[in-house]
Amino acid sequence: MEKQNYKNHRKFYPPHHFIYLPVLILSEAFGIYKVYQDEQHQLSWILFSAVIFLIFYLAIMVRQHYALGLQNRLVRLEFKQRYFELFNHRSDEVEEKLTFDQIAALRFAYDDEFKELLDKALHENIPGDAIKKSIKSWRADRHRI
Repeated sequence: MEKQNYKNHRKFYPPHHFIYLPVLILSEAFGIYKVYQDEQHQLSWILFSAVIFLIFYLAIMVRQHYALGLQNRLVRLEFKQRYFELFNHRSDEVEEKLTFDQIAALRFAYDDEFKELLDKALHENIPGDAIKKSIKSWRADRHRI
């Protein structure tokens, strides 16, 4: 398995990203094409295109909304647990000062870098992407959806 780092940490679900969504996009393009080419059935093609667009929109939004919403909660819980293990007290005050982007980026750092980067995030307010780019020893997260 390839070692995870900043450049390759994003994950795709091939049936969804490379089959289902492209088929919907092609169907939508075909429907729009037919709207202008088949004037006799133009209303039917408009309806077809509208339905395909709604299916496409729902496929993206529902999948992302539920999966990412739950996952974001888990990332926050992981941060709380890790903070408690490293500092032996609750993270409530610290967590309030961080954005979710910063919290999510910190999970890629091992404990020694975590402390250093957390301090930078709190005092210099560096964004999550900068935190990720600053990580010297990447801690892989292969379970992100």
